[in-house]
Amino acid sequence: MDRPDAPPLNAALTGPAFVLHDHRKPRPHFDLRLEERGVLRSWAVPRGLPGLGESRLAVPVPDHELEHLTYTDEHKSIADIGWWEEHSRTERRIVFTLHGRAAPVRYVLVHTGPDWLLRRTTEQP
Repeated sequence: MDRPDAPPLNAALTGPAFVLHDHRKPRPHFDLRLEERGVLRSWAVPRGLPGLGESRLAVPVPDHELEHLTYTDEHKSIADIGWWEEHSRTERRIVFTLHGRAAPVRYVLVHTGPDWLLRRTTEQP
């Protein structure tokens, strides 16, 4: 259910949207969702977003509909929202920058087999 106090999506997006949900059930974690091909590709990040040069496990979860971009409820809030920019991509990794409410942050998702690693790059925009 959408709550009326959910933050609005910036109408002046320069690229595809992203949302970072702060999800408190069943255990606290973040959900990183990147708009791609008409859906939100999604990863659960159990230990929170990585700091500079750190890596965190990112577990792929089913894609979500675009309507989920501003979804909130009693267990889920929006930690950040905005647009994302892809810099490079191979079968094993995606380098991208999140342009959210604060300064842009560059990450890389590295496919490690069944899961991914989310890493904040040392080179930042």
